[in-house]
Amino acid sequence: MTSPAALPIRFWTLGWSSLWRDWRAGELRLLVLAVTLAVAALTAVGFFADRLQGGLARDARALIGGDAVVRSDNPTPAAFADKARELGLQIAQNETFPTMGRAPDDAGGASRLVALKAVSPGYPLRGTLRTAPAPDQPEATTSDIPAPGTAWVDAALLGALDLKVGQPLLLGDTAFTIARVLVAEPDRGAGFMSFAPRVMIHRDDLAATGLVQPASRINYRLAVAGDDARVAQFNAWARAEIDRHEVRGVRLESLESGQPEMERTLGRAEKFLNLVALLAALLCAVAVAIAARGFAQRHLDDCAMLRVLGLSQGTMARAYTLEFALVGLFASALGVALGWAVHHVFVLLLAGLVESNLPAPSLAPVLLGLGMGLTLMMAFGLPPVLQLAKVPPLRVIRRDVGQLKPATLGVLGLGIAGFAALLLAASRDLVLGGIAVGGFAGAVLLFAVASYAAVRLLRASVNETTAPRALVMATRQFSARPVFAVVQISSLAVGLLALVLLVLLRTDLISSWRSATPPDAPNRFVINIQPDQAEAFQQSLRQAGVKDFDWYPMIRGRLVAINGREVSPEQFEAERAQRLVEREFNLSSTVQPPDHNPIVQGRWTPEEADGLSVEKGLAEELGLALGDRLSFDIAGQVLERRITSVREVDWASLKVNFFVLFPVAQVPDAPVTYITSFRAPDTAGFDNALVRQFPNVTNVDMSQTIAQVQRVLGQVIGAVEFLFVFTLAAGLVVLLAAVTATRTEREREFAILRAVGAGSGLLKQVQRIELLGVGLLAGALASVVAVAVGWALAKYAFQFSWTASPWVPLAGALGGAVLALMAGWWGLRSVLRTPVVETLRKAAT
Repeated sequence: MTSPAALPIRFWTLGWSSLWRDWRAGELRLLVLAVTLAVAALTAVGFFADRLQGGLARDARALIGGDAVVRSDNPTPAAFADKARELGLQIAQNETFPTMGRAPDDAGGASRLVALKAVSPGYPLRGTLRTAPAPDQPEATTSDIPAPGTAWVDAALLGALDLKVGQPLLLGDTAFTIARVLVAEPDRGAGFMSFAPRVMIHRDDLAATGLVQPASRINYRLAVAGDDARVAQFNAWARAEIDRHEVRGVRLESLESGQPEMERTLGRAEKFLNLVALLAALLCAVAVAIAARGFAQRHLDDCAMLRVLGLSQGTMARAYTLEFALVGLFASALGVALGWAVHHVFVLLLAGLVESNLPAPSLAPVLLGLGMGLTLMMAFGLPPVLQLAKVPPLRVIRRDVGQLKPATLGVLGLGIAGFAALLLAASRDLVLGGIAVGGFAGAVLLFAVASYAAVRLLRASVNETTAPRALVMATRQFSARPVFAVVQISSLAVGLLALVLLVLLRTDLISSWRSATPPDAPNRFVINIQPDQAEAFQQSLRQAGVKDFDWYPMIRGRLVAINGREVSPEQFEAERAQRLVEREFNLSSTVQPPDHNPIVQGRWTPEEADGLSVEKGLAEELGLALGDRLSFDIAGQVLERRITSVREVDWASLKVNFFVLFPVAQVPDAPVTYITSFRAPDTAGFDNALVRQFPNVTNVDMSQTIAQVQRVLGQVIGAVEFLFVFTLAAGLVVLLAAVTATRTEREREFAILRAVGAGSGLLKQVQRIELLGVGLLAGALASVVAVAVGWALAKYAFQFSWTASPWVPLAGALGGAVLALMAGWWGLRSVLRTPVVETLRKAAT
């Protein structure tokens, strides 16, 4: 017997015809939907991040106010300005710090926390200032700075203090005439003080205000600009100078090394969005793998017939590769277009944090999206489909041969590795991408093991002699195909994991974060209280009815040595540890430890002259332990003490907290100011009276600041929730794909049962029981894992205590059952409608 002659057909002709036929039959819907969702989620974040980075690169000089900026905690050493002048560079200096702005008594006497900036001539060296003659008046760029004795202010301050342009504004000991409304400044940033209204004055007026005190926290900045080569020389000299011990606390911002606060703020939001996009892409990978396997299962008979007619394996493999490549390309292009549209929503939701006139994106997000979609299709969709080329012709007469086999480890491993690499590249953060991909893989493995154990337990626990007939039949069907049961439960659990986590993030976690502040928490912080004002200030609080308030001395010091060895940022790898070593600490002393600072290591001994207590996070970051000796430079004198206790600080308590505390009443010879926190009384004019009596202090109204922070957080949450729609859709696609994966097997089994007399009502009960069982188990597993992930997010990302409701697993299980039933009704509704004769004819041997 001779083998049949090969069909005279080219693979591209077969590929095109198969694509058209499968498209019309709806065989490719789930694949296209899954790939489109994954690409759209990733490219939406990609377009946003690319345009944001492009805007930051375009405006880099303006964002830092020069070609390079020397930032310091103390007055900038004169050597830096001298070196810049020597190189022929332009310089401009400014100081920024929070203080209180007040209206005159005859104008109401209201006060408000402001961000004061004192600028020198030439400011800004890069970028432009925009001002207006009055609120709601046309704005214009200007090359001037405020004239001596005048101030430029944000329009919001005029409304808060009920002032107008031309009226005086009181800052410390001096009254300034409001000359213009400040519309925009290039180097404002997006840190804590950016929320307070800006007040800009001439640098020569700063001393007369009396606001600069020995322990004032002032941000000193020296900006330089000029020829690129000379700026590079200055940068090299400045870095070398900063490495020297005597200029600690000085850091350099440049186009290469500068990290403006706006970039860091948006970077955090970008990480949130990336995490959600990665979750959507991972879910879509599961959906593609399930849908592709179902696609291949339904095409086994057709491919066997083609083999009988003489079609070669190579032609068939190339045809399916072409079909899936074209489908992947179409779905990827559709996802890129959808991602482009969605990223505009991010720009709108984050209005105020980002500018709307961002530059056009590069081709990188487009290429990444196309590559991701094709990789998703080829890595998870093509392997089971390529098995169709190996279907033996004998399957035409024997349907029990040529069944699909699990993908080889080599092919599967290569595809997963390529997909994981692209996800890591899309995340732009190896740690974030590694946690997402690794955590997802761990969850899938956990679901698989748990579901296999559950199938075995179910088989052993159902008593077939006493259990209802529908339950017995459902148990038999379920346990007869354990591999499919494991795949189905695991897939459903993965999809439900995303949905449950979404609910927990949006409700419990966010609500817990927002309710972490107790209702009676302090809403005022007052700093810069001088020692000679301490008694009078406390008396003023008591007279106003404030009886419960924190009161601590505040000492500024820099950590210079650990166990006698000098410390420098270069000794630490973590960025936060480097910043902690570089900055000046606010130290304090108290005989008794604060009530909200429990001792977790060591022992607090009151009035222990050689002891100190450190915060737990600081100890972990710097690798400190009990018994270590720390040396602090305090106003030129070195103070060395031994760590005798470690405290756990609740930073969300809105009480006064410190990294380092001395267990003594006072530290000898250390210059101090005082800080207090309290809940302000409802008395009208309380804040204004306090600031009038003590004009040098800074009274921080935390209620306004918290409202501002929550608005920003709300914007970021809104963007993340919007992107969660894609994750939600991906989860539903996984549910539908998992439920319909066994449709062909169900049709055959039900047809046989119907042929031997089983009624449609009984079979409906069997299907419902099976779907309910799968949904209950998947929902319970997903809820348990989601609770664990939610706890980790609360503890390590949001830093507050959170305990999930014990009803979450039960609710998740019931929700999983309902969703499984709904997906089963939609995806399997044709199983019981297909005529028995048709099904048996297809299954005949």
